[in-house]
Amino acid sequence: MSIRTGLPEGFRAEDYDMVVVGAGYAGAVCARRLAEGCGFKVCVLERRDHIAGNAYDAYDDAGILVHVYGPHIYHTFSERVDQFLSRFTGWTDYQHRVLADIHGTLMPVPFNHASLKLAFGEERGEELYRKLVAAFGENKKVPIMQLREKNDPDLQEVADYVYENVFLYYTMKQWGKTPDEIDPSITGRVPVFIGDDDRYFPAAPYQGMPEQGYTRMFERMLDHDLIDVFLEVDARDILAVDDEHVTVQGRPYGGEVVYTGPLDELFGCDLGDLPYRSLDMRFETLDMDRFQPVGTVNYTTSEDFTRITEFKIMTGQVKEGVTTIMREYPQPYERGRGMTPYYAIIEPQNEELYRRYRDRVDHLTNFHPVGRLAEYRYYDMDGVTASALALSDELMAAHA
Repeated sequence: MSIRTGLPEGFRAEDYDMVVVGAGYAGAVCARRLAEGCGFKVCVLERRDHIAGNAYDAYDDAGILVHVYGPHIYHTFSERVDQFLSRFTGWTDYQHRVLADIHGTLMPVPFNHASLKLAFGEERGEELYRKLVAAFGENKKVPIMQLREKNDPDLQEVADYVYENVFLYYTMKQWGKTPDEIDPSITGRVPVFIGDDDRYFPAAPYQGMPEQGYTRMFERMLDHDLIDVFLEVDARDILAVDDEHVTVQGRPYGGEVVYTGPLDELFGCDLGDLPYRSLDMRFETLDMDRFQPVGTVNYTTSEDFTRITEFKIMTGQVKEGVTTIMREYPQPYERGRGMTPYYAIIEPQNEELYRRYRDRVDHLTNFHPVGRLAEYRYYDMDGVTASALALSDELMAAHA
């Protein structure tokens, strides 16, 4: 592997069997698999000055390893995803736990047995818990919609409390919506966990943190003699699509193109911008060993930020007398202002706009949109890895 900044003089796309746009999960997975599985010479173009996409981590001025684009918590149910990523990293035994600050009291979320007793008092909370167990059984995650369907006033009380104190204000901040604008189908999916397991992902069999960080994992994934990575290269400067061809450097390109960027930007947003929510992430270094009891505390009834992350708790880094935290302030995404598009706003009109952009490329047999931006959807890290593995399966079969 070589990683360099900018394209070298004399760069020729036709010297490569595949051009990959983006060095995050989708691009790196496809690059690695086609290089080692088909012997493809692969060119990876990355607009940023680093690999690893939004999973990029780095040491700050205080020597704390931070997730620069916000906390990334590895968890998956997929053995295949875990086996692939585990080729490039070992994992810590970190188990993610989240507390919600509800009117000054820290309660586990998803809402569980302990949360009930903190919210309703020991005796009443236990009574409500027993009702939940009788209705649904133990160690199950149940959406509040199902609590309401039981037509039991006690279960309705639990559903209302979770909706109002865990979901409503947090969601208003996250998505910039008023209560009447929040999709009832999303409201109904808010879960209660009937049990004592306070992990955020209690059922995921594979979870942890990469032992040496995400960036190091990506370095190993891209470390192949047939992969060249070029940073600070905007693919739109050399790549375009029309009704018949993918062109690179003004010439029809006959190799495969894996595209992980926003589809609307590829066309100059000529049909309109696909909307996203962004985040203003504010880091602060504190002269103390530890700031909060768990890696993430959500502020669900107060504050204008949504959560505070403390990275040392997640990474397991030992460094006395100093810690770094980060507050997240949701905001609308505005193109051209240096913001990061984090969350696609999945609404019917936006999905239709995406489909119109997608229709422009679906007939191109060598152009393959994949990933969070290119597919205009929300993916966890394992989801985008699975999507990239599936695409690379197709490409490898086609070139077998």
